[in-house]
Amino acid sequence: MTATHPTHGAGTGTGAHAPSAKRQWAEGLTVFAAVSLMIVSVLDILRGIMGIAQDDVFVTTQDYVFRFNLTAWGWTHLVLGAIGVLVSLGLARGTLWARVAGVTIAGLLVIANFLSLPYYPVWSVVMIAFSGFVIWALCAPRSRADAEH
Repeated sequence: MTATHPTHGAGTGTGAHAPSAKRQWAEGLTVFAAVSLMIVSVLDILRGIMGIAQDDVFVTTQDYVFRFNLTAWGWTHLVLGAIGVLVSLGLARGTLWARVAGVTIAGLLVIANFLSLPYYPVWSVVMIAFSGFVIWALCAPRSRADAEH
């Protein structure tokens, strides 16, 4: 009596083409990052439009270390948001350049939202948290085989 063990992929339907749990997790994080970056970017575009259109929308503090012209601040958010939308579309396609650019844009959004804390503090903290999740999702470890697909 000899026991036979089926080889992996030989007629079992679980061949090399079946996605691994790690690959599914990595793809899920990439989709999460793409959708989150899209949301953060669109909201940043709207925030930039508010800063450009009306300077009296935001409350300012007089004794804050970082002082900006709200119109220039609005243009900064508008441009970062527009680039973020383009990068999130690249992330949806799974391109490597979009992963690198996504981490960069999310990092710049963290800095921009930190600098805008006196104008809209609660929303800035929420946007920093969302951007942090985007960075985490894009930097999550992936195996080399999964990264090539």
